[in-house]
Amino acid sequence: MEQSTISEGVFRPRPGAVAPGLHLVSTPIGAARDITLRALDVLAGADVLAAEDTRTLRHLMEIHGIALNGRPLVAVHDHNEAGVAGRIVAALREGKSVAYASEAGTPLISDPGFVLARAAVAAGQPVLAAPGASALLAALAVAGLPADRFLFAGFPPSARGERQRFLQELASTGATLVLYESPRRLRGCLAEMAVSFGAMRQVAVCRELTKRHEEVLRGTITEVIEMIGEEDPKGEIVLVVDRAPPKIVGEAEILAALQQALLTMRVKDAASFVADTLQVPRREVYQLALAQRQEE
Repeated sequence: MEQSTISEGVFRPRPGAVAPGLHLVSTPIGAARDITLRALDVLAGADVLAAEDTRTLRHLMEIHGIALNGRPLVAVHDHNEAGVAGRIVAALREGKSVAYASEAGTPLISDPGFVLARAAVAAGQPVLAAPGASALLAALAVAGLPADRFLFAGFPPSARGERQRFLQELASTGATLVLYESPRRLRGCLAEMAVSFGAMRQVAVCRELTKRHEEVLRGTITEVIEMIGEEDPKGEIVLVVDRAPPKIVGEAEILAALQQALLTMRVKDAASFVADTLQVPRREVYQLALAQRQEE
């Protein structure tokens, strides 16, 4: 691909040959300047443009001085993705480059694009990413909670019973949770989290990330509910929840696990397996395993 140029602080995309294949292009979640130079090059040079919202993409391209120049601009959203995927794959088979952009953020992350990408993969066509902005990663960066291991759980179900079951399944997850939520359902979701996760679990409510009214509320679930108050917040919401606290495991549970492990493992291996599985000190488990063997 021919490279873009920067002259006197102004980016100038230079249309050029973009490699054949489906290019998944991340677009800003707020500030238009958060788009990457590579993403602009792909948008400037792709043979076909596809977007969740064609008006949003055209506006973004206008901001950055990228002309459509008569290229096809195809709408690909939740309601037509399965039908349009065949047309996109046909273009890929002709050796064309197709750039697909979500309305905001990274395609496939609670956005359309999966059906399209899967169809391209099934057809043996290249699928490439022009990475960039993502509300998920932006929220992890500013939440102040552990980010070494996390689980993105998408949107909680809107129906109350399904949402309660959904949260209960996540309650013991040993990784930081990231969810998207509607502003009008946020307070109810947090109240149900207080029951499923415990009111003292640490959370961060990230609102309008990268936008003018960006706000991050941090604290326990109870504290954050109080910060929000009686009125629903406005804007896009990302909810980050601390991992579950370590489970307290008693000696009886350790011994039961050891008895099963010792049926097929040596003492040292059984102790290591049980310690890792139950997340308890290995030395303690090894001593119990030795005592268990001596009693047999």
